[in-house]
Amino acid sequence: MRNTVILIKHQELINYIRNKVAKFLICRGDNITKTALEFWKAGKGREEITLKDLEKTLSLSVFNDQNGGFFHTSLIDKNLVDFFVPFLPVEEIHIVQCAMAEMKARNLRPNRDVANKVARDMIYFPKDERVFSSTGCKTVQHKLNFYR
Repeated sequence: MRNTVILIKHQELINYIRNKVAKFLICRGDNITKTALEFWKAGKGREEITLKDLEKTLSLSVFNDQNGGFFHTSLIDKNLVDFFVPFLPVEEIHIVQCAMAEMKARNLRPNRDVANKVARDMIYFPKDERVFSSTGCKTVQHKLNFYR
C-alpha cells in the first residue's frame, strides 16, 4: 500500500510538471539563419518572422542534429517541448544598440558615432550584402576598446 501512495504522488508530480511547467528549448543555427535570409530577400524585416515560421523547422532540426544533445530524444519526438525560442541573427542596428548598452554598462557616456564605427567594422554575411553579424554582439565589448 505504501508503494502505491508513492507511485500516485510520483504520478501527480509528473502530471503537475507536464501541465504547469512550460518547457523551453533555446535554438540557434543554420535553419534560423536561412529563414531570416529568405525573409530579407523577400523584402521583409526580421521582426516579421514569427515562431510559427520557425517552429516545425526547429523541431526537426533539433531532433535530427547528430551533434546536438537532443538527437532523436523523446523530448522532441513526443512533443514535450512547449516552446522553441529562436535566436535570430543580429543586424547592424542591433550591433549599434549593443555598443550603446556596453558603453552605459561601463559608466561611459553612450556615443552613437562610436557605436556606429564599432558596427561598421564588424563582419557580416552574406559578404556582399552585409545583412547579419557573423558574431552577433559577442565581440562588441572588445571592439569598443579600440574606439575610446
